[in-house]
Parts: sequence; C-alpha cells; structure tokens
Amino acid sequence: MKTPGRTLIRSVGRLLTGTTFVVLGADAARKPGGRVEQAGPTLDSIRKVVPLPKNDELLVRANGAAQAAGGALLALGRFPRFSSAVIAGSMVPTTLAGHAFWKIQDPVARKQQQVQFFKNAALVGGLLLEVALDQPKKKAKKSKK
Repeated sequence: MKTPGRTLIRSVGRLLTGTTFVVLGADAARKPGGRVEQAGPTLDSIRKVVPLPKNDELLVRANGAAQAAGGALLALGRFPRFSSAVIAGSMVPTTLAGHAFWKIQDPVARKQQQVQFFKNAALVGGLLLEVALDQPKKKAKKSKK
C-alpha cells in the first residue's frame, strides 16, 4: 500500500544513500590515488576467474564512476532497483580490497577496518533491500472513448 509517509521515507532514504555514493564514487573516479595500489591484490584474485583489464587505475576509476552514476540515479528515485544493484555490486570489490581486516595484525587498525567492513556490509544490505522492495504499481490509464 502506497502512503504519503512511506513515499517520503523511501525518497529520503534514497536521497541520503544515493548522495553518499555520488560524493565518494566521484572522488574515487577523479582521484583514485592509493586506492589503486590497495585494490591490486583483490583485482589480481578476481582476474583468476573473470577476465578484467590489467589497468588497475582504470578499474578503480570505473568502479567509482559506477558508484557515482548509480548513486545519482538512486538519489533521484530513477531506476532504484537497477541503481541499487549496480552500487551493491560495486561495493563487493571495494569492501574486500579496502577493508580486509583479517589481514591486519595491529589490533587498533584491525578494529578500524572491521568497523568499515561491516559498515559497507550494512550499506550493501540496505541496497539489496531496495532491490527486493515491492515497487508501487502504476495505475492503468483509462482509455478515452
């Protein structure tokens, strides 16, 4: 059932979630910086099963661009299932490459990365909920006779 309150909550949720990915994704696309080196080992592992280009910087930029574009669509409420799926998919390599807490020995740094890993996991969970949400049904247009 579509109610004004639920519509407002969905709109605000999409706006807040989407704009986060616009900002962070655009930053990664424009200035990949240390993300390229950080992503390298994860990309090498993925290349064992998926044929990816060897240019890690290009892949980091493309991943950021996908997040920014998906975030913009989500924030605007356009194609919310599709845009959420794109962002969720982009978050898997981002999270594995950027927050591999299980590889860190220092307990403080390990805890910080564990928090970031699970924050990202929660974001992916929210995005998957958007993918699975029942979309409001459009009313059929009455034909003029």
